[in-house]
Amino acid sequence: MEYNEKLARFRQGHVNPFDRREIVSSTEGKDPPKHGVCDNMLCCDVYAEVRSEIFSSESKTQSSDRAMDLGLAEDHFSRPVGLFVASDVEQLKQAIAECKRLILELPEHSEKQKDTVVKLIHLRLKLQELKDPEEDEPNLQVQLEHRFSKEKSKSVKQMCDKCSTIIWGLIQTWYTCTGCYYRCHSKCMNLINKPCVRSKVSHQSEYELSICPEVGLDKQDYRCAECRTPISLRGVPNEARQCDYTGQYYCSSCHWNDTAIIPSRVIHNWEFEPRKVCRTSMRYLALMMSRPVLKLKEINPLLFNFVEELVEIRKLRQDILLMKPYFITCKEAMEARLLLHLQDRQHFVENDDMYSLQDLIDTSSGHLSCSLTEIHTTFAKHIKLDCEKCQAKGFMCELCKEGDILFPFDNHTSVCQDCFAVFHRDCYYDNSTTCPRCARMLERQHEESQNP
Repeated sequence: MEYNEKLARFRQGHVNPFDRREIVSSTEGKDPPKHGVCDNMLCCDVYAEVRSEIFSSESKTQSSDRAMDLGLAEDHFSRPVGLFVASDVEQLKQAIAECKRLILELPEHSEKQKDTVVKLIHLRLKLQELKDPEEDEPNLQVQLEHRFSKEKSKSVKQMCDKCSTIIWGLIQTWYTCTGCYYRCHSKCMNLINKPCVRSKVSHQSEYELSICPEVGLDKQDYRCAECRTPISLRGVPNEARQCDYTGQYYCSSCHWNDTAIIPSRVIHNWEFEPRKVCRTSMRYLALMMSRPVLKLKEINPLLFNFVEELVEIRKLRQDILLMKPYFITCKEAMEARLLLHLQDRQHFVENDDMYSLQDLIDTSSGHLSCSLTEIHTTFAKHIKLDCEKCQAKGFMCELCKEGDILFPFDNHTSVCQDCFAVFHRDCYYDNSTTCPRCARMLERQHEESQNP
């Protein structure tokens, strides 16, 4: 008799979640065992996912087979994790389907439903271990110019850009676009309607230079500027959120209140405070950050009168362009690859008037001035001290014929705009009649014209 009582208590403590019969009346009123494995958030997300999967599968096929013959009637879930009776892939798939149906039938947010969610997670993990390699989803997929790469990270801190829900890396497959870093579930892949932002950067590399060009919500027909979902300033049916870069309004799925530095505010107001932008604008600004597309002399030339750091940066860039011919014709400089000091800012060795947004941000923080001054010092040291061939390409002031060897990037020199001869600045402005080198060249041309 004592053995039968112990056996009954054991069976009551290990109730099979797949047995739908009524529980013995002696257990009524008692709290179900709490396993403390999953929280409410995970349970709700898995419950919502199960509902969507069940409804979509029912529309395709109707199957009346149950999974009671898979060992589910036995309480094999009370064993340690990993010891599953249903080890075959097809059997595990049927067991997972049965778990999904039970989750929908059990009371929402109940302990039994949470326990069943845990069992579902264990079954999915086991299925992932036993799944054949050829059945795995492809590592690369192309969708609307996106190049999606399958992620292997199990982090749960990512959000799906399509459905705006958490990506549970342990039980869900997710992809990231290698171009614009768009993230989504594998199940959301075919629902994407936003093209890759990198294609826009490649075909249209320019900024919106007006500060928040708002046109009004009525011009948008009270719909999201991107997905055309109905929106309202009152939040009914969806909250309208303005993007400070485009000036348009977006829904909460397209605008996550991300912040970014706005180029138009930097150029016109020298303001670097991040403003709220939509997801597409955030990715576009991130990809355009290092592209030199801002010609400040044409957009806002008065900016150099108010920002002293920009004047210093412009002078350093002009000096580097004057140093570049020395390095191109110097074998030692080419072997040392001195110009690679500016490999992160290649436009600095091509022109002196194009800036990227990152250049302006670094100028405001003082980082660009310090790094560019250090590179300028390294270049000047090679030309004036380390390399004899570069020293031989210096100039003597033909006006005073005194002093050391001059170079066009020295602070106390002036350069003739016609023949590029170098003089002391004081000598050049005191004798500003005619450049001696230009005079000799004109005289030689005159003699050659008379005596061909």
